[in-house]
Amino acid sequence: MFPVSIKGVLILPSDEVVLALNDRKEWELPGGRIEIGENSTDCLAREFKEELGIDVEAVNLVDTYLFEVIPDKYVFIVTYSCRLIGQFTPVLSHEHHKIETFPIDDLPNNLPIGYAKSIHRACCGR
Repeated sequence: MFPVSIKGVLILPSDEVVLALNDRKEWELPGGRIEIGENSTDCLAREFKEELGIDVEAVNLVDTYLFEVIPDKYVFIVTYSCRLIGQFTPVLSHEHHKIETFPIDDLPNNLPIGYAKSIHRACCGR
């Protein structure tokens, strides 16, 4: 059995995607572990509120895959496209070092390939 992490692709009107820098110095999609009794879309909304201080709504399921976070440690990733509710005024939480936006066609090198694939599927269907 693997832990489950719900991640969100939030693409802003500027065609930039929101990413967070984690402790491994990798950019990642915002989101996190689903809690007992919680559905995946509620988990996503909660995680965005906790990590960025913004409100989102899950729109479509984009991708699922098994991700090797560190050698021999796997997490099952479930990715949704998101819609921003209200203003984009992120507030950095203790969970990340930075929150930034990146053009979809110019993603950072230290973004795991699974996240990059989810971003491209969410924006372009590829």
